[in-house]
Amino acid sequence: MPYNYPMKKKSLIIGDFLSLLITTLIGFLTHRESPVTGLPRFLATFIPLSAAWFLLAPWLGLFKQEITSNPKQLWRVPVAMLFGSPLAVTVRGAILTSDVKPIFVLVFGVTSALGLILWRGLYFLLKPKAHYER
Repeated sequence: MPYNYPMKKKSLIIGDFLSLLITTLIGFLTHRESPVTGLPRFLATFIPLSAAWFLLAPWLGLFKQEITSNPKQLWRVPVAMLFGSPLAVTVRGAILTSDVKPIFVLVFGVTSALGLILWRGLYFLLKPKAHYER
């Protein structure tokens, strides 16, 4: 019987949230934009991205123990972002009343997926292994 899976799931959700936050911050900083002075733009980017991720990730099983305990299942992360990034960027465009540029959708999706893959790979390496009672 796996040890304390609800806590692991909570850690995974918090880590996903922080990963998306960090990749969004990095995106702003690489464009020399301050997330503080540009808070409305930052939130218009981060909130739709997080919403898209947390809507699609469960659908792809990304919070199920049998998926999160198998590194071969990391392919599901970019698939979620393949669908999530166009949704997030479209919502962002509507909020900011700005155009949706295909290159932005691509870069946004790839960097978000990369951040999540790095986090989830680290999660897999560091999480306590399932522990069985004898």
